[in-house]
Amino acid sequence: MSVSIKILRLYKSLLDIATTEFVTVVESGEIFYSQGMEPWKVRLYLCDGSIVDIYYSVKGKYSYHWDRRLITNEIFRHDNAPHQKWENISSFPKHFHSGSEDIVLPSFLPDVPEMAIRDFLNFVVKRIMQ
Repeated sequence: MSVSIKILRLYKSLLDIATTEFVTVVESGEIFYSQGMEPWKVRLYLCDGSIVDIYYSVKGKYSYHWDRRLITNEIFRHDNAPHQKWENISSFPKHFHSGSEDIVLPSFLPDVPEMAIRDFLNFVVKRIMQ
């Protein structure tokens, strides 16, 4: 099975979890593709007008990015990009941008994507319902 088919299957699974288990906040979602028609990321459209982008690479990089800049001027993102700037974070290279690019904490997301999306969207639900 090609890597792009594996990524596409993962994206379809994550999209299904988001749109069936988190209907209180996820209004819809879609898979974006590169110009070469490779699956690129999942985008979720939330009830408050914000978006979540989920990205996985063939090399194991990932990002769960909740963009609320147009609503509260905040971003929340778990990713595993090994930025030297965050090497002091206990979960390095995994880390969590909490409200802005510069507020970085250890990441609590599990390594299993289907578990990670549930944890991340549970965080989203709690923030929106506050």
